[in-house]
Amino acid sequence: MAGSVEELEVELVGLSVLLTAPKKDECLFCYVYRMLTSHGCDCTLRWARRWRDLRVPRATALERRLGNRGGYCDCEIFLNGWTLSPAMTRTDPETDDEIWPDPIPVCPGVHPRSTQPCRLWIQTSRRGGRW
Repeated sequence: MAGSVEELEVELVGLSVLLTAPKKDECLFCYVYRMLTSHGCDCTLRWARRWRDLRVPRATALERRLGNRGGYCDCEIFLNGWTLSPAMTRTDPETDDEIWPDPIPVCPGVHPRSTQPCRLWIQTSRRGGRW
């Protein structure tokens, strides 16, 4: 019985790696948003770090740059620093609230070593220096 439990644990770890892996050419912001919608925020940059570690491990200043724009955890990236491009959203005529599509469009991709957002995202924060 112990062997089957160990095999199941190995299979579950492999499945979790597959489910949380960035898609080919998926930008940091599309990846983090996708992970937030399925796994939530733990008040850290868990998903941003995972993307960085798998895609551009040498981008050691990523967390600082996100923080400079108010993104101190994964959800704050979208609360304080970036939002969907107005071309992707609509405005509720009654409340004037911005409404995002559900699901958001598929990431059009970025260069594999780029930490820049794809064209779906725009910066909203003026804090800090140039990205």
